[in-house]
Amino acid sequence: MVKLVGIAGSIGEQSYNRMLLEFIRDHFKKTVDIEILDINDVPMFNEDEDHNDNPVVHELARKISGANGVILATPEHNHTVPAAMKNVIEWLSNNVHPLNGKAVWIVGASYHTQGSSRAQLHLKQILESPGVNAFVMPGNEFLLSNAKEAFNADGSLKDARTVGFLDSVMKKFLTFMKVIEMMDAPDPKNAHEEDMDSKHPVNTTVEGVDMNDPEWVEKAAEKTHAASGGDYVKLDRGLLTVDQLNYFLNSMAGELTFADDNNQFIYYNHNAEASQMLAARTPDQAGDPLSAVHPGRVIEHVKQVLYALRTGQSDVVSMPAQTGPNQHVMHYYRAMRDENRRYRGVNELVIDIMPILKYYLAATGQKLVKDPDAVPMSPITGLDAVTGASAHSTPSTDATSGASASTASAKPEPAKDPIDMDSLTGASEEAQPGYTAAENSAPAQKPESAPESDTDATTGASEH
Repeated sequence: MVKLVGIAGSIGEQSYNRMLLEFIRDHFKKTVDIEILDINDVPMFNEDEDHNDNPVVHELARKISGANGVILATPEHNHTVPAAMKNVIEWLSNNVHPLNGKAVWIVGASYHTQGSSRAQLHLKQILESPGVNAFVMPGNEFLLSNAKEAFNADGSLKDARTVGFLDSVMKKFLTFMKVIEMMDAPDPKNAHEEDMDSKHPVNTTVEGVDMNDPEWVEKAAEKTHAASGGDYVKLDRGLLTVDQLNYFLNSMAGELTFADDNNQFIYYNHNAEASQMLAARTPDQAGDPLSAVHPGRVIEHVKQVLYALRTGQSDVVSMPAQTGPNQHVMHYYRAMRDENRRYRGVNELVIDIMPILKYYLAATGQKLVKDPDAVPMSPITGLDAVTGASAHSTPSTDATSGASASTASAKPEPAKDPIDMDSLTGASEEAQPGYTAAENSAPAQKPESAPESDTDATTGASEH
């Protein structure tokens, strides 16, 4: 769901602009999630005083940065914006800049017939000034006049036409946000232009922290006042603490990695040391641009994968890495897109599928036999039509996430040169393409390892 934040520019106990925001929040709750932020405790701005660590200001900045858009409801005082609203913007354009590149919709309520029109015009000029750099939706002004008589006792707007106009403007604002977010998105013209050095910050980039700093996670978390430990995080369909999220992700069957749409490697589930991983990663790599976590010889291959995912040529790229009779490690790269279908990065799953395959064969009483009709895979030009992977030039190392064996502190064996076609396609005589699962010549027997109880050994499902 689209996430918005709203700020009322009045700190009075009775605020019709706050009532207007509350009505907007409740009226659109099925389509957008709107959180109204409190500015009552924001201190008076004075650039000579050091308020850089003021928790109220940083909490406002964090909420705004995490939202898709902002709704500002302004009263009109002496033909301009009230001091409280101007004070907040001063803070949000000093050492933190959460409104930079953010879509903003201005609304307003006033006691008189002009509905804060002059204040809205002035606020638009302030928001678009250097240092603030917000994107204010043009036109479609929502001016609620005669605010004292505009609301019912339950806080709803009385006039149906006013509500209808509000519906139309919200629809336009949602479209406006999509346009603004796409303007922010990196747009390489071809795979060679993929920025592996992360030089084009996006709206989720943490500014002011060196990407190559081995303590990037800790310093970026401090700068953003990130949630941690027992703090709750609201997800699409769940509410988890940060600790619970870590428990959940670290218990996944495979190794998980996330690189954002600026090609910055920002996460992996740290559930093993590098020397014990299928694709080695180390804690100090988190935060690095992808160019810093891959050997130079594979950079062009990585660009091809990223470009295919970014541009929608493929939503998933899959390729084998280490293969053999007892191991078949697969790398799955999946494009992540937001509610507006904008590419927001790539997640990678690295998993050895051999245990799954062996369990399936044992549980079903089948085995792999050679398929005489199979057509051997051969090198092709460009991206494979199914996976998006370059079949003749795929490196044996992790192609996206930063799992370059040569950069791991535990010094696992360095990646080899681009692997041969048999290794790439998995054409081994044991259990690879070109072979098919077939029934044993004898009638299917209960596998020796199968449990005698009524409960399935893996799923816990009762057969009865």
